[in-house]
Amino acid sequence: MPTVRTAVIHGQPSWRFSSDRVTAAVTRRGGHLAPVTYRLGSKKVTPFSLAPWAKESLAKNTPPVLRVLRGDFFCAPFGANRSTGRGKKHPLHGETANAPWRFVHLRRDRKEVRLHLSLRTKARPGQVDKLISLKNGQPVIYCRHVLSGMRGKMTLGHHAMLKFPDEEGCGRISTSRFRVGWTFPGTFEDPSHRGYSALKPSAVFQRLDRVPLAQGGHTDLSRYPARRGFEDLVQIAHQDTANFAWMAVAFPREGYAWFSLKDPRVLPTTILWISNGGRHYPPWNGRHVNVMGLEDVNSFFPLGIAPAEKPNPINRTGCKTVATLTPEKPTLVNYIMAVAAIPRGFSLVQKIVPTSTGVTLVSPARHRVSVKLDLSFLHQGNS
Repeated sequence: MPTVRTAVIHGQPSWRFSSDRVTAAVTRRGGHLAPVTYRLGSKKVTPFSLAPWAKESLAKNTPPVLRVLRGDFFCAPFGANRSTGRGKKHPLHGETANAPWRFVHLRRDRKEVRLHLSLRTKARPGQVDKLISLKNGQPVIYCRHVLSGMRGKMTLGHHAMLKFPDEEGCGRISTSRFRVGWTFPGTFEDPSHRGYSALKPSAVFQRLDRVPLAQGGHTDLSRYPARRGFEDLVQIAHQDTANFAWMAVAFPREGYAWFSLKDPRVLPTTILWISNGGRHYPPWNGRHVNVMGLEDVNSFFPLGIAPAEKPNPINRTGCKTVATLTPEKPTLVNYIMAVAAIPRGFSLVQKIVPTSTGVTLVSPARHRVSVKLDLSFLHQGNS
């Protein structure tokens, strides 16, 4: 099958592909998924963020992951560097988020389009295959990453980032039931380096709408944008389930909701990266605003493999913070990102329940919105 040429999109050579409901692009460098346009009847929505410096010339030491920064990308490992013991290091969020991917094929039929990219990793020798499917009739993205030939401990996850309208509290964030949440364990942003955080370090919380602030009192993380001028990070551990866990953001004025679905046995936690202009050093320079990362991971914050292997506040609760890779069996990470049109009065996603044809989103006022999708995809290859 012939190679599909890349096109430069927001400064990065990218592969573009589409179904009747989704148009998407994936960058060659780092495999970042964005921009993405979902079609909801006559409405088009573009929920993912793009770094404001996408077309700028940056300092030579800027990591590729920051040069490209957009949409969603896969991290292996998730987080900071760690020496492999062979004189090599993983770059921030892994080669999967920084290195150039190789095109394998783009296949279409009457039902779906499937993009397959591949990457041979060096710091942890092996292969990662990226398979993204779009099905006609569905405003849904199916992502599968297959890690083969690798051995040892690995943090991993998805790094989805949404751009919110510039209106205080206009987006409503919700999640399936979680056991407990934590703020970042220590200094997330250092004022001496022109970075600022609002949340109390190393705090524990049970509700997104009541999280401790560094200066006293509490704040509501379920409404965003908020806390302009600050950069914060929290992590929540989802309750055990054999079915699925979810994150959602409702945009009532825009008339749609974005949501992600995952197998919590593979990605047991979610990190919320709340990026609202709190970094005043390059390339951020105070202009990365109204962005929230909803990052479904198997990790201990973005601290790297070593802290995730050791006892930490999250794995002490019985929740995994690191995966074990073996060359005898590939590791599959299946993930779904979708949108749905919501009616007037649909304030937030209170529940997502499975149906025979997909899922139904339920609001506190009992509005119900059904989305056709293949929920079994989450467990394929991991049963």
